[in-house]
Amino acid sequence: MKVYLVGGAVRDRLLGLPVKERDWVVVGARPQDLIDQGYRPVGKDFPVFLHPVTKEEYALARTERKTAPGYKGFAVWAAPDVSLEEDLKRRDLTINALAQDDSGRIIDPYGGLADLRARILRHVSPAFAEDPVRILRVARFAARLKALGFRVAEQTLALMRQMVSGGEVDALVPERVWQELVRALGESSPGEFFVVLRHCGALSVLLPELNGLWGVPQRPWSHPEIDTGVHTLMVLDQARRATSDPEILFSSLMHDIGKGLTPKTRWPDHPDHEAVAPPVLDALCARLRTPKSFRELARIVASHHLECHRIAELSPDAVLDLLGATDAFRRPQRFRKYLMACEADYRGRLGWGQRAYPQAGVWLAVLEAARSADITGPNSRPARGAVDIASLVRRHRLEAVVRALSARRPQ
Repeated sequence: MKVYLVGGAVRDRLLGLPVKERDWVVVGARPQDLIDQGYRPVGKDFPVFLHPVTKEEYALARTERKTAPGYKGFAVWAAPDVSLEEDLKRRDLTINALAQDDSGRIIDPYGGLADLRARILRHVSPAFAEDPVRILRVARFAARLKALGFRVAEQTLALMRQMVSGGEVDALVPERVWQELVRALGESSPGEFFVVLRHCGALSVLLPELNGLWGVPQRPWSHPEIDTGVHTLMVLDQARRATSDPEILFSSLMHDIGKGLTPKTRWPDHPDHEAVAPPVLDALCARLRTPKSFRELARIVASHHLECHRIAELSPDAVLDLLGATDAFRRPQRFRKYLMACEADYRGRLGWGQRAYPQAGVWLAVLEAARSADITGPNSRPARGAVDIASLVRRHRLEAVVRALSARRPQ
């Protein structure tokens, strides 16, 4: 029985990146051999065991054979005569098909070391095409490693395009797409995930609403980058520089989704894009089965981001209405997330990345003033008739908004 460190731990150590977890492959063993040594079996689809002390995962060397469409249509074979090279061959990318023995020697049967040096994401074998999840994984690795100069090999992109045209992507279940999407949002360059999916044609299948933003123009005075799709990914990358909160990142990605519905006759203006966004978002989120909190914040950002930018132009009544529409009084933390997404939208434009965004500070000051409005003082009671609490609260909040705006409004 021989044990090898494999995959991401070997790759990341060679790249000088932090190793977050370690996976091991065991060659020349049967399940009972590991059980006898105290390993605990946990694998459902193939033999995986937890180490009795470290709790790290140890998998028996295995091969896979495609038996049906989709990412679950595989027959797995694990046996003592499966070699390390056979096990590594079933992996997605050459840089993930590396192993290290107990002496520190690197085993590299498929050119992973050369691709690490060349900064290339390349598939190991034609078997890559058997699993559509690998399209999402390659896009996610591109998002993770873009800052190090990695790019997807042309041969791999061509194979991914063949998979898309062959209908493999259609077999992906929403839960898995959402899982990979959320993980990609947390990578250092999340916009690259969607660039790769678009280049191979998968974005038009998985997120047609987002894919439809490319080629949609905007006014150059407010959007020097012109293209709405380009702007969207600039906004996402701006948001990622400020936070790793996936709700904010998803909202940033979805903020201009309504512009895809603007009739061409109205381009490059998009006067109704905030109003038409909610139904589009609802359909997209229902299809991907996104959590409710993601959908709610994305709805607020898509429907109200322009008002956030234009606080200097809004009347006090309109400011108070926005605080109500975003449920800011009851959900102040979510309102802060809304402001972060709006700030990313403002800065996610060609040449605007370093601009100040005083609007966020004004909104927070206005919210705090309105939440602290006193409705118990001697001048709070109406002159006659029944007490209209809602009107009373609004009047005092409006007075507080007026004071806060006069003190903090950007010029």
